[in-house]
Amino acid sequence: MFKRTLFDSDHEMFRDVVDRFIADNVAPYHAQWEKDGQVSRALWTKAGEVGLLCTTIPEQYGGVGVDFLYATVVQEQFSYHNYSGPGFAVHSDIVAPYILNYGSEALKSEWLPRMARGEAIGAIGMSEPSAGSDVKEIRTTAIRDGDDYVINGQKVFITNGQMCDFIVLAAKTDPAAGAKGVSLILVEADREGFTKGRNLEKVGYKAQDTSELFFHDVRVPVGNLIGEEGRGFAQLMDELPQERLLQAIRSTVSVESALEWTLDYTTERKAFGRAVADFQNTRFKLAEIRSRSVMLRVFLDRCIEMHVAGELTAIDAAMAKMLASEIQSEVLDTCLQLHGGYGYMWEYPIARAWTDARMMRIAGGTGEIMRELIGRDLIKSHVSK
Repeated sequence: MFKRTLFDSDHEMFRDVVDRFIADNVAPYHAQWEKDGQVSRALWTKAGEVGLLCTTIPEQYGGVGVDFLYATVVQEQFSYHNYSGPGFAVHSDIVAPYILNYGSEALKSEWLPRMARGEAIGAIGMSEPSAGSDVKEIRTTAIRDGDDYVINGQKVFITNGQMCDFIVLAAKTDPAAGAKGVSLILVEADREGFTKGRNLEKVGYKAQDTSELFFHDVRVPVGNLIGEEGRGFAQLMDELPQERLLQAIRSTVSVESALEWTLDYTTERKAFGRAVADFQNTRFKLAEIRSRSVMLRVFLDRCIEMHVAGELTAIDAAMAKMLASEIQSEVLDTCLQLHGGYGYMWEYPIARAWTDARMMRIAGGTGEIMRELIGRDLIKSHVSK
């Protein structure tokens, strides 16, 4: 078995806490949440009580104040057990850092403790019907009017969209300035004119609420601005590497889990008088999956190590996200095939993981965008030699 060296005994003790939480509070209910299209509100407060939310947020703001490896553990264990419903990573490791790193003291003091307790659920609003990976093309506007911004526009594919109490919204404060006109603004869900649309019915991630959001003349005080006007695009680019790393973590663990499930199935399932694992084709496929998973794990753990040290670049994260999501998609398809007809049955974890996996090649920037970023950087580095 490949031995990892990232975690110490405290991290592993925390992993046990996460596993117990999942066994007690997630496993018995996740199937129903898949039918409901969202998890229970009570799950969030329970997660806050045991310290699963906002682990990297300093204690002065209600967080646990530990390193990113604890957030990694939470992401890994939910991925390992194949429970995609709770949108904890978006809330804790994507939304909260925007407030911590760029928000005013008033915003940090008001929202971060409530997020850590699971009392206020956060979402991030970037994607629009006409702008996905290309954030600078968003059309939602936030026009200054005295002491307020007046917001008009629409967002789509928003994780935690149905349950959110607020959203960190990317909007154009200067529509004529392109990327330099984008700003981030915290918008409370109870603001007049802020409407939550339908809970979108997705191919996978069925227990995770994902919504359309509408903004019609929503007035928000200028104090809700996160950082400086016109700096939103730069802030998004600075934080996207962590988002993409989290996605790579989920994809990599999914590959490892799928291999375990497939080994269990093929060693027990009989065909033509012998175990499916006894056929050369099966052994070759499993050998390929194992080799790819180890190579991916080594690279990803190095990326996590660099991120903890503050050394992970946007290009590193793009490569990790691209490779992990594409290897995951290929591996899960192979593993499902090795399960035969049972692999297509929803009660088998490989079926749910297979449907969830397709999203990973899109969210956080498509594989094509990752290639563009990596290729552009490669050419630029070569030319500047």
